[in-house]
Amino acid sequence: MTEKTDTPSARLRIHQVLEPARPGDLLSRIADIALVALVASNVLAVILESVASMALSYGAFFNWFETISVAIFSVEYGLRLWTAVEVQRLRSNSPLIARLRYMASPLALLDLAAFLPYYLSMFFGIDLRFLRALRLLRLFKLARYSPALSLVGAVFAAEAKAFGIALSILVVVIIFASSGIYLAEQAAQPEAFSSIPAAMWWSIATLTTVGYGDITPITTLGKLFGGCVMIAGIGMVALPAGLLASGFSEQIQRRREHFSRQVTHALKDGVIDADERHLLNKLRKELGLSEQEALHLLDNVARSDKHLPPRCPHCGEDLHSKS
Repeated sequence: MTEKTDTPSARLRIHQVLEPARPGDLLSRIADIALVALVASNVLAVILESVASMALSYGAFFNWFETISVAIFSVEYGLRLWTAVEVQRLRSNSPLIARLRYMASPLALLDLAAFLPYYLSMFFGIDLRFLRALRLLRLFKLARYSPALSLVGAVFAAEAKAFGIALSILVVVIIFASSGIYLAEQAAQPEAFSSIPAAMWWSIATLTTVGYGDITPITTLGKLFGGCVMIAGIGMVALPAGLLASGFSEQIQRRREHFSRQVTHALKDGVIDADERHLLNKLRKELGLSEQEALHLLDNVARSDKHLPPRCPHCGEDLHSKS
């Protein structure tokens, strides 16, 4: 019964306002700026509240600000949930299914984490220090508005399987290193290496090349084994770094290819009109490409596609005529 009373036009407009602003949408732009400012202010409040003197002097203000922020985040989440049926990728014959799909999406889970701990603290005995730490998760809400953060998310999503394999290898190596150093050092240092779990601190610090030096092997066998673990640690650090580097390179290349395909489509008639300029500029911002990079891709496509003169995606003029 409720779905029949929904006003599609109003729901669609609210969805557009909550999403990153399109060019010319002033209300959506104001909403974006307000939400980004609220998230940044919350992170700053968490940082300042950790200073004992400020927490003592401005504790009431911090509590008031937290209550207002939670109320705003709650309303935002409710509106996003209500308008989820307007999201193209979530659409379904059943509005309930569309909203459940939204609730399971990564961004929706981050939105939920922004205010859920506050309500949980009302009903359960959650440590306030733990609650304050969870408030820092609000920083990830900026991923909706930041192409850089969205790129990081895309890399981790695309390389999830590879990162899972790397993590599995790391766990195996940590267990092996902890077991080896425990056998080599337990008799000489029963307090530092009292068990394999206790030895894991040394193995993690060594494999990550941090090397705090608070626990070190003193036996000859322990030193030899520790040297082998150090060498293995170089490879363990390089493995995820290589995955990140290749993932970023692949994602950036995909975005460039996607933009180039859209430019090819727009240049079929040899001219980029105002509507096509608008769409290309919007796509450029969504993909996180700079204006210079977009012009370079446009020039490459124009030169390779029937020798068409390259056109500026902003003004539509012939780039050769500018030079």
